[in-house]
Amino acid sequence: MLADVSAEMEGTSMSTFDSYKEALEKLFVIEDMEAWSPAIRSATVIRTGKKRCFVDPSIAVAALGTSPQNLEHDLKTFGFIYESMCIRDLKIYSQSLGGRLSYYHDRYGLEADAVLHLDDGRYALIECKLGSRDIEEGAQHLIELKNLVEERIQKEKQTSLRLPDLLIILTGGEFSYTRADGVKVIPLGCLKD
Repeated sequence: MLADVSAEMEGTSMSTFDSYKEALEKLFVIEDMEAWSPAIRSATVIRTGKKRCFVDPSIAVAALGTSPQNLEHDLKTFGFIYESMCIRDLKIYSQSLGGRLSYYHDRYGLEADAVLHLDDGRYALIECKLGSRDIEEGAQHLIELKNLVEERIQKEKQTSLRLPDLLIILTGGEFSYTRADGVKVIPLGCLKD
């Protein structure tokens, strides 16, 4: 992030960057999401750094000075904004259940955009996919991660690790359904229902 800022504002020091970051956190513009670090692979391959998210993705849209029409032509940027919106909504709607969010990403590219944890130990692995053509890839990631957890439980006799209770793809689509592999495909708009 410092490299991106330095490209626009030459000579930005780390202390200046930190003061900007702290100001954005105090104004509730950005917040960090912790990494989920289960003992399913060597600790050296799991990204354990925090993931920085917008509290409200509309701030990013306004800062970019873009419009819905422009985002239709820049699906990569729209995808980042959509993921941020999913994380925001998951945080809001899960708070009453004692929920908290983390994420998983390892150096092999295996990821879950969000891991929703409940106080009673249940958890869901979640991928955020804007379009229907990305659902298959998201489902494969979730199933691979579930299989990795299951393998570790069986191999190591892990009692502190359990299988995920749900595998969810949050999508921009209109219909909720359960795939044959058990992955739930849920439109983001259905979370409030």
